[in-house]
Amino acid sequence: MESEPEPAMPDVATNRYLEGAYAPVEVEVTAFDLPVTGTLPPELDGRYLRNGPNPLEAPDPANYHWFTGQGMVHGIRLRDGRAEWYRNRWVRSTAASAALGEEPVPGERFADMEAANTNVIGHAGRTLAIVEAGGRPAELTDELETVCFSDFDGTLPHGFSAHPKKDPATGELHTMGYYWGRPEVVEYTVTGIDGRIRHRVDIPVPGSPMLHDCSITESSVVVYDLPVTFDLDLAMAGRSFPYAWNDAYGARVGVLPLGGQPDQVEWFEVEPCYVFHPLNAYDDGDAVVLDVVRHPKMFATDHQGPNEGAPSLWRWTVDRAAGKVREEQLDDFALEFPRVDERVVGRRHRFGWATGLGLVDGDLGLESDDVRWDAGGLVRYDNRTGAREVVGFGAGRTAGELVFVPRTAEAAEDDGWYLTLVHDRTTDRSELVVLDAAAPSEPPVARVHLPARVPLGFHGNWIPTGQ
Repeated sequence: MESEPEPAMPDVATNRYLEGAYAPVEVEVTAFDLPVTGTLPPELDGRYLRNGPNPLEAPDPANYHWFTGQGMVHGIRLRDGRAEWYRNRWVRSTAASAALGEEPVPGERFADMEAANTNVIGHAGRTLAIVEAGGRPAELTDELETVCFSDFDGTLPHGFSAHPKKDPATGELHTMGYYWGRPEVVEYTVTGIDGRIRHRVDIPVPGSPMLHDCSITESSVVVYDLPVTFDLDLAMAGRSFPYAWNDAYGARVGVLPLGGQPDQVEWFEVEPCYVFHPLNAYDDGDAVVLDVVRHPKMFATDHQGPNEGAPSLWRWTVDRAAGKVREEQLDDFALEFPRVDERVVGRRHRFGWATGLGLVDGDLGLESDDVRWDAGGLVRYDNRTGAREVVGFGAGRTAGELVFVPRTAEAAEDDGWYLTLVHDRTTDRSELVVLDAAAPSEPPVARVHLPARVPLGFHGNWIPTGQ
């Protein structure tokens, strides 16, 4: 019997993730006293930070995957109604430090994985650039200089995650991590408010799944064990990102108590699909409700980035008594990067929102098959009224992930502001746009004009002063 040939890399000279709004910027920029159109709310006192891939040296277009570029964190400091500064800084991997003529920063690199390019959070007084698949967090200063790669004071034995879930009740972070060199398990950790791992267990899985995110409720943590897995043939062929759709793997979600043990996991099958990002989860009696952005497949035919059909919002109700999951599509609008108010993570939420991928040149494009990650606006759902609100940012203007900042700690879920970076193709510059969450369709409250373009990237957060 003849063996199948190893998958070959495509013979192409271009890669969409290296061009246009995705194209990396070539220099680090520092600018002060940024111009503002409108009025910045004085309650906004902190830093808006966003992470994403930004290759420092030109990669091979045929082998470049969007998820593999060196991390670059962008930040805007707001205080007293002013935009005090903008900075962009490469996360100092060993390769980035060498290319910039600098000494490597301290800290062990687990399994030589250093591309902390996916998210940036504040926790226990630290700013952390984070990634999945075995990479350690990179600790940054308030001004975004890399301090070290962190093992959380010796308590983190392996890698971390791109998407820790912060429990509003405790302030602790819950994560599911994975690494191709430990193919039979995923790693559940709980990071305490002191920034140290206080709970860690290995959960058995059939083999090397890619777990981008997890969910929590008031009682449980949810594992998404879905059919994108490490592919040895792709790795041997030299692929920069050797994960692919696996028809034979199956699809399931696991539910275990917060801080639980592997033998407490209850598994429930779902239809094969892929979920990068759940919007939220909550308990409903004995059931667990999961609102997720569901992709029909992932990395089945395209090995440069996510491009396997339109992702849309679904609700999975895990009926623990019946041992099954009820799957319901809530909307067919193409979207990604879902969020809720961080104060209601794991609780019933009123508002959920995401970045619409069907917004082409400011047009709603509801019936369009042209699902583009570089054509985004706000799509917001009101669970109380059932209404959907779609907000475009104008012709040639692309919004990324939107973050909510409440006016006060006790404010309602729509009493505050949405912050997002918007790229303008006409000027090839970016802005930090501030929307009134009570009236997001109205003109922006403020637009902070940045001195450079921020490439389309991944995730960001608002870090209040003092946190």
